[in-house]
Amino acid sequence: MLTVIGETLVDVVKGDASAPRTHVGGSPMNVAVGLARLGHPVQFVGRYGQDEYGAMILHHLRRNAVLVPLEPDDRPTSVATARLDSTGAAHYTFDLLWELPPLEKALPRLLDGTTWLHTGSVAAMLEPGAHTVLAVVEHAHPRALISYDPNCRPTLITDREFARRQAEKFVRLSDLVRASDEDLRWLYPERSPEQTAQAWLALGPAFVVVTRGAGGPWAVARCGSCEVAAPDVEVVDTVGAGDSFTAALIGVLVDRGLAGSGWRERLRDIGRTQLQEVLEYATRAAAITVSRAGANPPSRDELEY
Repeated sequence: MLTVIGETLVDVVKGDASAPRTHVGGSPMNVAVGLARLGHPVQFVGRYGQDEYGAMILHHLRRNAVLVPLEPDDRPTSVATARLDSTGAAHYTFDLLWELPPLEKALPRLLDGTTWLHTGSVAAMLEPGAHTVLAVVEHAHPRALISYDPNCRPTLITDREFARRQAEKFVRLSDLVRASDEDLRWLYPERSPEQTAQAWLALGPAFVVVTRGAGGPWAVARCGSCEVAAPDVEVVDTVGAGDSFTAALIGVLVDRGLAGSGWRERLRDIGRTQLQEVLEYATRAAAITVSRAGANPPSRDELEY
């Protein structure tokens, strides 16, 4: 079982030349759906309300065979408004509530059988929910591999120093970190994204991947660094592209048997050839996603065609 914990919300996507579109979204939820479409058993732990948007989220998760262990609460479902620029890139504003019910007593049952746990984005930054997410990661760490994506939202988390400290807490507990070059430039403007990835690698992960949009991903591990060129595709929008990349990256590692804390050291010893292969797989997933509207990750059949 793979577990994803984090926020889910509804994206209202607005462009200058088109009517607003409404999509179910939220970075962690997108990763959960991406993993399910790749054929992995996955549960999503997050909050949503008993309203129209909450019903959309629950329907979307169930339709994609994602398990949902938490019931909706009586507060409004969160909303993100994404405005697309002329290149199709999305810029977000949020009306977001991030709080989870007390999970301490439920954790043994909730995480039973979990061999990989993923989190990140607003869920790992915004209190009071971020405290609960950190506790879940700490509980899972002795048995599961951990992945983290900071997916920074400067319009929501404006304190850069706090965001750095919070991100580094999760990096230290993670086996795999995926961050965009924009995330790392905002967190550490005094150095390049690649320098930050090197610094984060020293905190403990097996490898750190920096996604660079059309520039393709770059990764660093004990074996060294490598990069992959991004395919030349017609971009509809970039909504959910990084999440599709992350889901495919986790998924292909699980396919190769790298799940569960017993494989932690082997993941740290990943070789350059294998690192290149998993980056290529994840890059194909992101390319498919940007070629169509919204956070719409590919299925296993689409990726292996």
